[in-house]
Amino acid sequence: MIYDVTHKTVFSYASRVSLSQHLLHMAPRACPQQTHYHFSLIVEPAPVVNREDFDFFGNPITYLTVEEPHDRLTIIATSRVELIPVSLPIAETTIAWDQMAQTLEQRTDREAIEAHQFIFDSPYTVSQRALAYVQESFPSGRPLLQAAIELTSRIFRDFKYEGGVTDINTPVDRILTDRRGVCQDFAHLQIACLRALGLPARYVSGYLRTHPAEGQELKIGADASHAWLSVWIPAHGWVDLDPTNDMLPGDEHITVSWGRDYGDVSPITGMVLGGGAQKIDVSVDVRPV
Repeated sequence: MIYDVTHKTVFSYASRVSLSQHLLHMAPRACPQQTHYHFSLIVEPAPVVNREDFDFFGNPITYLTVEEPHDRLTIIATSRVELIPVSLPIAETTIAWDQMAQTLEQRTDREAIEAHQFIFDSPYTVSQRALAYVQESFPSGRPLLQAAIELTSRIFRDFKYEGGVTDINTPVDRILTDRRGVCQDFAHLQIACLRALGLPARYVSGYLRTHPAEGQELKIGADASHAWLSVWIPAHGWVDLDPTNDMLPGDEHITVSWGRDYGDVSPITGMVLGGGAQKIDVSVDVRPV
């Protein structure tokens, strides 16, 4: 499946911004299940610096510097990607989860070393209660992917999707208490659970194609930025899991970036001089070609 994606972000400021600098994670990355054909940016006012690079995790990034005074900044990212079917391991035949620590210690290849960095707490995945929650799905000797899929389903059942009740700084333990949140909360929760067992798990940001209600047309800009996670399985590599939708992502999940948590892959970060209060409007359009 080939998709055209348009991601529009508008920053409106209460007063003039004299200078702004931004780091963007908005270009889809190439990965085994995805081919990236095209990416372009429209930025108004036009930046004096517009430089592309890659971050520590290999994600494509863009640096922007806007020197023209402005009270409104518009960033429109467009891309074309093709999602490619990949074969998934049979869950019941994957390595027992409690053999992973030994496997990571014994392997010295690049893939295992890179996976090892994702077993540690990161700023948005710190939790004192994740271990107690995850243990139900991970009895000793259970195949890793089978247990991870059950955990995905439990989070889907136990937690309510509700916007506006959390923000990016809401800790995992608060999510466990309130049992509600949004996709980034559920991704952070499952990552915290897996890492509590010493299992490599990484945060994935991207887009999810949505479908209109029966009999209605999809509104332009009504698709969504999305977040899910991947777990590393020896002999198979990284396998995606989406606890928000209780599924293994397939041909409707478009990968943009991955890292330890949201802080590594936020779509737009940076600093501004001036501006005062700000308002942010975001719309996403994912269209099959």
